[in-house]
Amino acid sequence: MRTSTPLRLAVAALALAACGGKAPQTSPTTDPPAEDAPVLLDPPVEPNPVAFDAPLPVAPAVLIRDAEVLTATGLHWKQGWLRLKDGRIAALGEGAAPAPAEGETVVDARGRFVTPGIIDTHSHLGVYASPGVWAHADGNEMTNPMTPGVRAEEAFWPQDPGLERALAGGVTTLQILPGSGNLMGGQGTILKLHPRREAAAMRFPGAPVTLKMACGENPKRVYGEGKGAMPMSRMGSLYLVRQKFLEARRYKLRWDQWRKKPYELDAKTGAKKPLNPPDRDLHLETLAGVMAGEILPQIHCYRADEMLLQIKLSHEFGYKIRSFHHALEAYKIADVLARERISVSTWADWWGFKIEAWDAVEQNLALVEAAGGIPVLHTDSPEGIQRMNQEAGKAMASGRAAGLTVTEDQALRWITANPAWALGVEAQTGTLEAGKMADVVIWDAHPFSVYAHAEQVYVDGHLRHDRRAGAPRRAPWSDFEVYR
Repeated sequence: MRTSTPLRLAVAALALAACGGKAPQTSPTTDPPAEDAPVLLDPPVEPNPVAFDAPLPVAPAVLIRDAEVLTATGLHWKQGWLRLKDGRIAALGEGAAPAPAEGETVVDARGRFVTPGIIDTHSHLGVYASPGVWAHADGNEMTNPMTPGVRAEEAFWPQDPGLERALAGGVTTLQILPGSGNLMGGQGTILKLHPRREAAAMRFPGAPVTLKMACGENPKRVYGEGKGAMPMSRMGSLYLVRQKFLEARRYKLRWDQWRKKPYELDAKTGAKKPLNPPDRDLHLETLAGVMAGEILPQIHCYRADEMLLQIKLSHEFGYKIRSFHHALEAYKIADVLARERISVSTWADWWGFKIEAWDAVEQNLALVEAAGGIPVLHTDSPEGIQRMNQEAGKAMASGRAAGLTVTEDQALRWITANPAWALGVEAQTGTLEAGKMADVVIWDAHPFSVYAHAEQVYVDGHLRHDRRAGAPRRAPWSDFEVYR
């Protein structure tokens, strides 16, 4: 009988601890508070620390040579090479590769294509995990239309077999979002595809928090007449969102005022008397982070008119929308979206499954590109995420068939550099450049070909998928996946 995945991971964790790892301190020592420090009766609630999985080991050095390299920066080399070291792209270039360094693994990629790792901005893997049963349906807290304070990370199941299947399609980074049943569904989390025991250990280092919002048919279908609660209409939806941001603005003002003066002076002695901060509210705190520019809104919205209303609302409260998701009518307002610097996360050709998804065109991504916008191809699907390279190729072909100029580099950026920008991690990943994370895919054919497979996938320099003949068989990440 094979060892189960949780047991294998537990044994590995114990082995790492035995090799000199230190147990996390449950009560870290801190300096005593300053005399003027306020009394924090309600201390900040920090994200759960990565306490149970040991840090990843240092990735081995790798030299990939003699590949056709598509960098997603405008550079495309028929013969090129990359050097991966310590989890980063140490160097890359055109032509013959340099001599291997001592101890460096050499990958002969002759006849192969190399691209950055693919990024999906819209996934529910882990929160609507496979097998698709009620017990795994944790993506929507549909008890209230306003739940911005809940966190997708705290519903994420790392044993979802869809994760490794996404990796086999060349995906190295993905955003896990709550569903669209609520007007404000909760916080998204950005993960790297490493086999770990908890979501916190998969976090993309330094990535910002995101907020999933939704407009249109979904929230009013969930609530409305069926539950006897707002919203029943689009006007009710906007009213509730505006009302919640008004509350959050007052909440933020109270906290800003307290931070400026966290004490008062005693009338008799003149001594500083600490003041307690305002009561915490995790929902309002999330929206305060949005207005402060610390949390990036990702909004499910199909119709052009509703996207314009959401933009007006963002102006009213001084925050920036980072991406409209699905956005099938983005082509109608592509100039506005380009001017506002709002990315469009959408499909190649999904349409017609409800009225607000009716007026779609297959040239949506290409038209957003032509307007100078930030087009992003996403999936919202555990199946579609396995072939994002093909979806980008379809969208590129649709644009070209309509007479639009779409380069391979632009189409590649729809699944690499542009989604990295939409998630606020463009300085770390999304293109092949020296210093960036070693998120790299080697394809056995041109990545936009329907025959292409991701032959090798590196995440932070670690070889996480290897399809080559003779590659050692590995036990799957999930006990809900068959052994391959």
